[in-house]
Amino acid sequence: MAKINSSRATRVADQIRMEVAEILSRKTKDPRIQFVTVTGVKMTADLKIARIYVTALDQAHFDQVTGPGLKSAVGFVRTELGRRLNLRYTPELVFYRDTSAEYGNRIEKLLDSLHEESDEAGKAEAPSFLHDKSESIDG
Repeated sequence: MAKINSSRATRVADQIRMEVAEILSRKTKDPRIQFVTVTGVKMTADLKIARIYVTALDQAHFDQVTGPGLKSAVGFVRTELGRRLNLRYTPELVFYRDTSAEYGNRIEKLLDSLHEESDEAGKAEAPSFLHDKSESIDG
């Protein structure tokens, strides 16, 4: 039975993601949340709480500007969502800053630095036959 609930939660989360993205981009007038992108939604199994992950164009000011703007718009977004979705209960909306892009960039920089270090170490320790291009493998 849990599998049915999880697939339903996934379908509802996807629908909420599309609807909230449209509500934020077209219906809200608050300039603090003008350039917000909804990146994902995770629902609880009972469909009572929707965790909405967002990114903003200006991530540096997210906590000071965009976060409070989203917090003040929760009631409006939830009301609009209730009108659009055919659910018994409109879920409680909780907005979270999506840090996956920042995390991915950090991992990429670490991998690049490791790659550069291994290239430098590899050039110093490479056997001489790998650098000699005049000799053929056959002879």
